[in-house]
Amino acid sequence: MLTDRELDRYSRQLLLPEFDIRGQEALAAASVLIVGLGGLGCPAAMYLAAAGVGRLLLADGDVVEASNLPRQLAHREARLGVNKAASAAVSLASLNSATQLEVIPRQLDDDTLPALVREVDLVIDASDNFAARFAVNRACIAAGVPLVCAAAIRLEGQLAVFDSARGGGCYRCLYPGGGDDSALSCSTSGVLGPVVGVLGALQALEALKCLTGLAEPLRDGLLVLDLRSLETRRLALPRRSDCPDCGN
Repeated sequence: MLTDRELDRYSRQLLLPEFDIRGQEALAAASVLIVGLGGLGCPAAMYLAAAGVGRLLLADGDVVEASNLPRQLAHREARLGVNKAASAAVSLASLNSATQLEVIPRQLDDDTLPALVREVDLVIDASDNFAARFAVNRACIAAGVPLVCAAAIRLEGQLAVFDSARGGGCYRCLYPGGGDDSALSCSTSGVLGPVVGVLGALQALEALKCLTGLAEPLRDGLLVLDLRSLETRRLALPRRSDCPDCGN
């Protein structure tokens, strides 16, 4: 049961008839793993904490650098050199003290991801390399946990929700032959801060849909955004029978 203080705090989202008190209670009971607390993970984490998600697991092995600050808004100048997961936790704690935060100050891999993914209801993939994304994808398929993925570079981005337990493709169906990490490097190709902000916010939105049933998430499709022209495309993403991760 929500307290009077919670009813007041979350009043605007409680007004949504598809959300209501049941949606808020679902968020309070939910656990989400966020892999990467950079340009995508920061806004995603902040919106999920602000919305009242009960438990957030924050995983990142990198430290805050000055070049991160224009787009990774959970970090501050005073926390340069601090682990990103720990830095983000400080900001999130000040945003919503009711959200339980667990800091995982290391990179995750095929050995460490499965146990963590089995603990949560949903995973936000905000990592920045294919090895990490493929490992997260495999762990989510094995655990039957929905995965919300996004990527952004320059003025472009893409978003997808993979939920193999309910059918449809997975992240590896999108990149069956692997990928070239140099194509995803913000350090060489550049990116504008609001671009990752938009994509991270959309990840949070899709997560809230999955966790509460507020609306149908972006399953079985890939949303491609050109934020230079504000054009969007939604592409079908069926499961590949020869996918090395989810095929057959």
